Amino acid sequence: MNIVTKKPEVLVSVHEARLHYQVGGAFAAMRGKSTVVKAVDGVTFDIRRGESVGLLGESGCGKTSMGRLLLKLEDTTGGSIHFDGEELGEVRRHRLKKFRSRAQLIFQNPFDAINPRFTIRATLSEPLENAGIPRSEREDRIVKALELVRLPEPEQFLDRYPHQLSGGQLQRVVMARALILQPEFVVADEPVSMLDVSVRAGVLNVFRDVRDRLGLTAIYISHDLALVRYVCERTIVMYLGRIMEDGSTEDIVREPLHPYTKALVAAVPVPNPDQSHDPLPIGRGAPDPRNPPSGCVFRDRCPSAHARCASEVPEPRPVGSRLVACHLF
Repeated sequence: MNIVTKKPEVLVSVHEARLHYQVGGAFAAMRGKSTVVKAVDGVTFDIRRGESVGLLGESGCGKTSMGRLLLKLEDTTGGSIHFDGEELGEVRRHRLKKFRSRAQLIFQNPFDAINPRFTIRATLSEPLENAGIPRSEREDRIVKALELVRLPEPEQFLDRYPHQLSGGQLQRVVMARALILQPEFVVADEPVSMLDVSVRAGVLNVFRDVRDRLGLTAIYISHDLALVRYVCERTIVMYLGRIMEDGSTEDIVREPLHPYTKALVAAVPVPNPDQSHDPLPIGRGAPDPRNPPSGCVFRDRCPSAHARCASEVPEPRPVGSRLVACHLF
C-alpha cells in the first residue's frame, strides 16, 4: 500500500529574519558614525505554494536583500528562513546543490547576467551540467526552455552570443536559464527595469504565463506598484528593512492603509498628460540607513506621526484581511 504524504501548504516561512551589514570600518566608528546597516530587520511572513508575492518599496528599502536571503545567497544575521520545512541556515553541501535546483533567480540586468563569451547554448548548458543532466538530454531541454519563454525559432539562437540578441530576447534567455531545472520557487528581481517600455509587456506576460503553467511559487521584487499589481496576487510593502503592510494586492491598491503605502499608490503615474499629481503626502528623502529614526523607521516622513511613533516600534498587526505596522491601527 502506497502512502501519499501531503506537502505542507507553506513553502517558504520567514521568522524575524535579519541581515545586517558592517560598513565604514574603524574610521567611521572613530568619527562616531554607526557602522551597521540593517538591510533586513525582523521580517516575518509566509509564502504558500503557488502564490505570487510582490516585494514593493523604494530603492534601499531592503527588498533585494530579502530576496538574497530567500535564495541563500546571504546568510541571516538573525532569525530563520525555512524552505519546505528545512531551515536554510542548516543547508550545506549536497543539500545546498539540491536547493539550488529548486529555487532560482531571474536577474534584473540581462546584459550583466550572462557571460558575454558564452554562446546561448553554453549559457543554458551550464546549469544542466552542474545538476548532472546527461549530455544527450541537454539540447532537447534547452530548446524546450526557450520555447517555454516564447523565444521564436529557438534553434537559430543557440550559437549566437549575448551581444547578438536584443534586450527582450536576452531577458527571455535569462528567464529560460532560471527555469531550465524546473524549480519550484523563483525570485524575480525587477526583471523588466532594464528593458524598453515597448518590450516590457511581452516579458511580463511570459512571466505570468510560465508561473501559471508550471504552478511556480514566485517573489517579484519591484518599486513599481503598477507592475506588481499586474503579476502578483499579494504584496508586501517594505521600508528601511521592515514590513509596513502585507495583504492582497488589489486591497492595497484600492485602499492603502499605511501612510507609506498611501504615498506609493499616490506616486503611480497617471496615463493622462493633462492630469497632474497632488504633492505626495510624505516628507522628501529617506534617512541614512546607518542611523534610522527611533521607534517607527518611517516617522520622520510620516504626516500622521505622533509621540508614540518615536518611542515604540510598531509591529505588524491584523487590520481586516491584512497586516499593518502602524500605531494608527
